[in-house]
Amino acid sequence: MSREKAPVSAAVRELRRAEVSFSDHLYRYEERGGTAASSRELGLDEHSVIKTLIMEDESKKPLVVLMHGDMQVSTKELARIIGAKQVSPCSPETANRHSGYLTGGTSPFGLKRKMPIYMEESILKLEIVYINGGSRGYLVGLSPLEMSRVLEPVVVTVGISG
Repeated sequence: MSREKAPVSAAVRELRRAEVSFSDHLYRYEERGGTAASSRELGLDEHSVIKTLIMEDESKKPLVVLMHGDMQVSTKELARIIGAKQVSPCSPETANRHSGYLTGGTSPFGLKRKMPIYMEESILKLEIVYINGGSRGYLVGLSPLEMSRVLEPVVVTVGISG
């Protein structure tokens, strides 16, 4: 971790309120770098870096998907599971509006608007995960079981390699 002080975001406040033990991981943010950049900067396995994706169904109802950094979401399978005709990623502006976070700093914790959260099942098999802490260039490390306790996600299997 660099010598910079970790931000106190809405995500951090929610984690503290829920009494979750987590570690701070600051890194040099790269525009459009995603989990490949954060995992490289922090020396982490990209599979353990979890991305927070803001998507919406055909009626523009927003939802959150938590996925391994080195995997993609089968939106077709997700739509089938949730009973939607289709699911697609939001534009960055729409995602920012729904989440209250800037794209590249989106956390599932401390969201501006309550949205259903879907989490890839295999995330629960990891010992520790790293997920955005609500600011660009900042991840928090925590137990996936604790993350699940706080977020109460619907567990799904929609990940595809890629």
